[in-house]
Amino acid sequence: MASQAVQKVPLGTLTAMVVGGMVGAGVFSIPRNFAQATGVYGALIAWAIAGGGMLMLAFVFQTLASRKPDLDAGVYAYARAGFGPYLGFFSAFGYWASACVGNVSYWVLIKSTLGRMFPALGEGNTLLSVILSSVGIWAFHALVLRGTKEAASINKIVTIAKIIPLLLFVILSLFFLRTDVFAANLWGGEGAQYGSLLDQVKATMLVTVFVFLGIEGASNYSRFAEKREHVGIATVTGFLGVLALFASVSILSYGILPIDQIAQLSQPSVGGVLEAVVGPWGAAFIGLGVIVSVLGAYLAWTLMAAEVLSIAAKNKDMPAFLASENAAGVPNTALLMTSALIQVVLVATLFSDDAFTFALSLCSHMSLLPYFLSAAFLLKLALTRETYDRDPSGHSKDLVVAALATAYTIFLLVAAGMKFMVLGLIIYAPGTALYYMARREQGKTVFTSAEWAVFAAAVIGAAVGIHGLVTGYITI
Repeated sequence: MASQAVQKVPLGTLTAMVVGGMVGAGVFSIPRNFAQATGVYGALIAWAIAGGGMLMLAFVFQTLASRKPDLDAGVYAYARAGFGPYLGFFSAFGYWASACVGNVSYWVLIKSTLGRMFPALGEGNTLLSVILSSVGIWAFHALVLRGTKEAASINKIVTIAKIIPLLLFVILSLFFLRTDVFAANLWGGEGAQYGSLLDQVKATMLVTVFVFLGIEGASNYSRFAEKREHVGIATVTGFLGVLALFASVSILSYGILPIDQIAQLSQPSVGGVLEAVVGPWGAAFIGLGVIVSVLGAYLAWTLMAAEVLSIAAKNKDMPAFLASENAAGVPNTALLMTSALIQVVLVATLFSDDAFTFALSLCSHMSLLPYFLSAAFLLKLALTRETYDRDPSGHSKDLVVAALATAYTIFLLVAAGMKFMVLGLIIYAPGTALYYMARREQGKTVFTSAEWAVFAAAVIGAAVGIHGLVTGYITI
């Protein structure tokens, strides 16, 4: 049944998957998030670093797709093949948790958007917002349980809903750009206290990671590609188009409003910038696009998250119960765990002063480990010359690409700081219970000596995070 059911998709569709995966909630929040961190110069440097680093990651996925065609489960498979089952589990679990936390940001953004008309919803983190979002979580849970057929139809509409408002924003911003305002925002505006240029750039790094989440989309769906080489082409082509769009949205915003005003806009801040240009209908138009876009993205990432747990269970790196499927072929137990984590993190936003930025930053940080392990896997292949003995072409290029991508992900982990590292470990460490269950089911040794060290570090980090939250040393 499986071999007949798999439908191959052409290059254009695969590229659309990459674009659709990356263009989500993050881009609609860019103006405010960048304005709170830096001015035009800092933004240009940040996009250059993010663009170069993410392009290296795109090349990593492109190369791995051709060098390791048997690994068709994306980032999880690369980590496992390169560094063993426990770090493979960490990659799968982290990717899953990142998707769940990212989905929380979608609900926050929807309620923040509606908060323009219904003040009781605030910035998406009021009690009413959380209650309504909770209803939405379980309504989508019920929808997904019926099967994935509805998702394909919804995503076609969603792709259009994402792109049209953003293209209109870019065109109108170019037309109404005020050179005097743009010039005043070059260094962050008068009296801005953003620290050194390096500090400003570092402050934007998690934002840039969040907006590029999904760059590995073609890799995750590689088994559906008509040709293996289409995976790499779709990844790089989709990324370059999205980079141009994201950079345009952030840079052009500096030519519409003073930076301090952009920094105070409610989310989605793209709507606030457009409203300053064309009036209230601009914010309403962006708001409608946001809601349709985000609901579609929520559906897609919920399916993706559940699929990651299910695949890991089928590969015996998660407990067997997570591999169960209902009559519609949906991994129902994995989906239940996905919706449950989304619910828990959503409740946590009640205690956050800026719920959207909190969810964005935590989601971005948790995605870094899977990205780092993928880049490190290619670096390992290049250094050991595995697969290059039979096909040595491109070895030097791949070595440089892998080294740069690995260095970039390490830089991101450092730039993010200890706060989100320990917050992420609060989720990672308890998750190891699933790995323990899976290993015991198979009668295998749970940890090697090196893996014991990794587990101990995760537990210590989680303990530090919990202590910080309890004492108030760490705030969300």
